[in-house]
Amino acid sequence: MRAHRGAGCPRHRRRVRVEVPVGGSLARRTPNHRRSRSQTRRRTTVPALGDGRADGVWCTLGEPRTTAQIAQNGFAWLGLDAQHGAFDDATLLATMPALAAVAPQVPVAVRVAEGSGAAIGRALDLGADIVIVPMIETVEQAEHAVRAAHYPPRGRRSWGPMAGLWGGAAPSAAGADPEVWVMLETPEGLRAAEQILAVPGVSAVFVGPFDLSIGLGIELDELLAADDDGHHSPAALPAIVAAARRAGKHTGAFAGDLARAERLRALGFERVAVVTDGTLLAHGAAAVLGAAATGRTSY
Repeated sequence: MRAHRGAGCPRHRRRVRVEVPVGGSLARRTPNHRRSRSQTRRRTTVPALGDGRADGVWCTLGEPRTTAQIAQNGFAWLGLDAQHGAFDDATLLATMPALAAVAPQVPVAVRVAEGSGAAIGRALDLGADIVIVPMIETVEQAEHAVRAAHYPPRGRRSWGPMAGLWGGAAPSAAGADPEVWVMLETPEGLRAAEQILAVPGVSAVFVGPFDLSIGLGIELDELLAADDDGHHSPAALPAIVAAARRAGKHTGAFAGDLARAERLRALGFERVAVVTDGTLLAHGAAAVLGAAATGRTSY
């Protein structure tokens, strides 16, 4: 009589293939398959900024590892610059899973190169929580940005499976309700600030003080001083803050250094990009070199 061979017997073992969704498509995996860290630590909720002060860092280098290291140091939010910085589709595709793995609680804003529906939708597909849309000058442009960032019936964004790589396998999941920050950085945008900020779906105003000062024909220091003598347009920034408060919207701005950040906060801006990744790298290198030159073991 032959002995019964159970399911655990080697002769009865067989390799089982299981179909699981990965990145919006079906991929084969076996019981021995090990998922990468970026897949096992998915973001299942959209991190959000609250009210009040939120110090951010502005990243332009387009280097995923550097960005991920910076993200772990306590900044309230990260801005990735795809307009004037080195971030593009390829670098965003490499950066977003790294950020989701090491700093899932930190909201990520992407400044898109321009305000088209394609640019906004692609940034969101690649994992942005916030889109910063440059050169908004009219109500129509603000409305277009909001529609591009939201799925129907609220907007016209189309769903792409790319975001499934790090959290959103369906439109109802992470990334489905992004924030839209509109940039006011021209005299035309300044004149229409009240109407632009009243647009439903606009979450915040984000000011580019360098471009705004150029457009107004004044020095940056004059713009930040908010002198109200009425002689040029020196009260521009307080006017933007006041319009945002009346509309119940948040305020943000690019500073780039701590001195400008303090001046912007004094004017009422909450979400301020206080430093760039390049500045952090340069200051870190200088600090290490200075410590080494003087025999110090810390910096």
